[in-house]
Amino acid sequence: MSVELDVFVGNTTIMDKEVYQLWLNGYTVNDAVKVRIEGGVMEECEASAEVLLSDTMDQYRTFQMCERLLHHPAKLANQLLFQIPPDRQAMLIERYYAFDDSFVREVLGKKLSKGTKKDLDDVSIKTGIMLKSCRRQFDNFKRVFKVVEELKGPLVENIRQHFLLPDPLARDYAAIVFFANNRFETGKKKLQYLTFQDFAFCAGQLINNWTVGAVDNMMEDMDVDLDKEFLQDLKDLKILITDKDLLDQHKSLVCTALRGKTNVFNEMEANFKNLSRGLVNIAAKLINAKDVRDFFIDLVEKFIEPCRSDKLTSIDVNLYLTHYTNSAHILDTFKHHTVWTRYMGVIKSCILRMYHD
Repeated sequence: MSVELDVFVGNTTIMDKEVYQLWLNGYTVNDAVKVRIEGGVMEECEASAEVLLSDTMDQYRTFQMCERLLHHPAKLANQLLFQIPPDRQAMLIERYYAFDDSFVREVLGKKLSKGTKKDLDDVSIKTGIMLKSCRRQFDNFKRVFKVVEELKGPLVENIRQHFLLPDPLARDYAAIVFFANNRFETGKKKLQYLTFQDFAFCAGQLINNWTVGAVDNMMEDMDVDLDKEFLQDLKDLKILITDKDLLDQHKSLVCTALRGKTNVFNEMEANFKNLSRGLVNIAAKLINAKDVRDFFIDLVEKFIEPCRSDKLTSIDVNLYLTHYTNSAHILDTFKHHTVWTRYMGVIKSCILRMYHD
């Protein structure tokens, strides 16, 4: 008896985006099959459970074979084993290096070491993200960190070129590398309201303005290390709070500019010296590694919390910081204008991002 078969032969590697995502999320083959069945793929493709299992296993094998190439994305374009169109390669890379905000929020600022990796079981339970996915994400952070920490040139650009990531994802990885290198404290209870994107925004401000690379874009570790010369110069700003005449003049100028423009003027006037001491003392201590680590907790405790207690809105805070920054330039005996502008530009941007009404 003769049997007719329709046969299609091709050399393009078949990769189902949904199955790829299930693999990335840490599902076993059997669990992935269940998810596909519940999604209605059997009716859609008129396939049996056996065929679906075989297809899922086959794709999982393909992804596992591709994984070593995804560790070095540039190799994916040059290998001959898999025929993968460029747009599909970009999808594989982007999704492989994508991460869950809830996961990165748990490890942000921690050392990317074996000790932290041992804690991933707890992170998995807390976030509801499968352990296999947590490990992939952590290993990706560590891999990117190791590759770019010794490179010269802009951090975001280095990440984009070496890992072929789209710009927003490369910027997020730059923030993760920057936080891991400087060990910023992000886990304290008072900081829990802040999202990863809040911290990533602040990292971008710090990288673009306070690192060595903000001055010389071909220095080693340019966007990873803070500019020590700038941090040393910040100590000169203490004159704004140690010189009583200067402190009084600054307060007078700021209050004159604010009067009649806000409903919380009295609170701003009464709290001016405390707020100014808080901001200037943060600047003066940044030369110490421990105080760099406490940068965000200091902003919350010394500025954001007092402003919240006085019922300032983010609009009020913006107004206050604008006049606080600008008025210092009018002070006759204050000479550190460049350092002040470089410092307060970042401080204002970070506070406004962190100040959730």
